[in-house]
Amino acid sequence: MPIHNSLSRNDFPTDFAWGVATSSYQIEGATAEGGRGQSIWDTFAATPGRVIDGDNGDVAVEHFKRFGDDVDLMSRLGIEAYRFSIAWPRIQPTGRGPASPEGIDFYDQLVDTLLAQGITPWATLYHWDLPQTLEDAGGWPARDTAYRFAEYAGHVADALGDRVKHFITLNEPWCSAFLGYGSGRHAPGRADGADALAAAHHLMLGHGLAVQQLRELVPDAQVGITLNLYPVAGVHDGHGVDDAVRRIDGLSNRWFLDPVLRGAYPKDVVEDVAHVSDLGFVAEGDLGTIASPLDFLGVNYYTRHIVGPGAFPGSGVVEFADRGLPTTAMGWEVDPDGLFDILTRVTRDYGDLPLVMTENGAAFDDELSADGLVHDPLRIDFLAGHLEAAGRAVAAGVPLQGYFAWSLMDNFEWAEGYAKRFGIVHVDFETQVRTVKDSGRWYAAFLAGDRTQY
Repeated sequence: MPIHNSLSRNDFPTDFAWGVATSSYQIEGATAEGGRGQSIWDTFAATPGRVIDGDNGDVAVEHFKRFGDDVDLMSRLGIEAYRFSIAWPRIQPTGRGPASPEGIDFYDQLVDTLLAQGITPWATLYHWDLPQTLEDAGGWPARDTAYRFAEYAGHVADALGDRVKHFITLNEPWCSAFLGYGSGRHAPGRADGADALAAAHHLMLGHGLAVQQLRELVPDAQVGITLNLYPVAGVHDGHGVDDAVRRIDGLSNRWFLDPVLRGAYPKDVVEDVAHVSDLGFVAEGDLGTIASPLDFLGVNYYTRHIVGPGAFPGSGVVEFADRGLPTTAMGWEVDPDGLFDILTRVTRDYGDLPLVMTENGAAFDDELSADGLVHDPLRIDFLAGHLEAAGRAVAAGVPLQGYFAWSLMDNFEWAEGYAKRFGIVHVDFETQVRTVKDSGRWYAAFLAGDRTQY
């Protein structure tokens, strides 16, 4: 294994949350079992050409049936916290009305099993699996979806709030809005700029309404939202670069950070998008709801954006570039310094709100070796480099309170199907056999404080 003897969990606060993360559609399978309704990802994956190799989450990695074994595996690795997401269509098959007893029962069992193993549950309410019936009624561009989300959040709080004390409302609303409704690369596959902006607003409104529900029903809960954030840098110092950086930082970061943490949209980005939408969907009082106080901000970090102006400076067109750094199987540059930059930037610009790294990881082309193991030194280097950067951020005064590696297991990677492996545990998708990778053993040794193993 690579050597990273300078790294220690002692560089982090003693009450730091150390865990792994997954999401419901990516791992659960059993999409037509347990009373579950259809989600937008079921529909999207069933549409030819949407997902590589026509893959879908119907089986995934059978976590719905194997969750007990998977929790045992986490316990053996020394995992102390588990961030999972709840499938909205399991709780409300049509996205409205009473909670499904079968759906509640599954998460009851999961939570009880985690607690019995000494693993703290962190529940994400929405990781992209909108009930299809709500999409048929307009989806996230429709205001009513925000209120349906708050109703759903109330059901979850009622059922699990006696045991779950860490809730994340949304995972990466940027992806839900701009990939789902803007580019069409993710479910539901719509491509309309005005719809994407309306979806982003109603996602954040739903977030604020859900925070209020959670505060009322689980007053001792820690509540946050997870944003995928990127440090943005210019490809060079030439004409138009600063504006390109401003534009991408605005849409990628500030469009969500500012309303959630400051109660206002950034004025420069409002002007940038004026030709697409006048934001007439923003009603009086919305921004106050969106800015409902949080206990922490979840940060997902994978890479940095390097940008410059397009061929016609001043047109507003931005082009992305790379710097020739090593990349993951997703084609994303490996840049641990970017994690330090984004964590310190959020603290500098938005105050001392506690931060939690809710996702950080990498896909590589992992294979079982002849010895029956999976040797993934690049992932070990990735995790170690980013943990070192996180430790530097803590030393610089960032109130970082947790780190969740993405992901516990190889799984369904959205539009990439099963072609990309992010897990610290290998899954044979034919047999569902789990094999802990070298990176999983490395992470376990790190958590155990056994430097001889890393």
